[in-house]
Amino acid sequence: MNLKNYVRDINDFPVKGIVFRDITPLLKNAAALQETTERLLALIADRQIDKVVGMESRGFFFAPLLAVRLNAGFVPIRKPKKLPAEKIRQTYDLEYGTDSLEIHQDSILRGEKILVHDDVLATGGTASATCELIERLGGEIVQCNFLIELDVLRGREKLNKYEVASLLHY
Repeated sequence: MNLKNYVRDINDFPVKGIVFRDITPLLKNAAALQETTERLLALIADRQIDKVVGMESRGFFFAPLLAVRLNAGFVPIRKPKKLPAEKIRQTYDLEYGTDSLEIHQDSILRGEKILVHDDVLATGGTASATCELIERLGGEIVQCNFLIELDVLRGREKLNKYEVASLLHY
């Protein structure tokens, strides 16, 4: 199955000059959804995973599915002011300004094996900030995996100390 057939290009979204890779056609097709889940699982192979961390918000589509199949917990990484318990924050640079992510302090135990998942690897800022949060809590990142990688934006370079795996490349 060619999964790219289920990714729709939306020109000039969210701003002019951007081509948005829309995965909603993939999500609504049961066979494509199942195939994608199986291929993402194959990227991690037989390694032990204790928690799957998904980034807000599109990382929430596959990360819980992967967690269930890996017999692991799911941990959400959220934008500020969305998590109710004690949390830590990581600020990171954007092209024009900064943004932040948060994680509950009790969500990852020291030494736990972590799979980081998001739908798209673009510039790597969100994924890098996520990895920093995980490591601050003592988690060991086994892999960062993505459905789509936008190669021209070179986000993989920000994650050069981790194993990075992506299903689709644009």
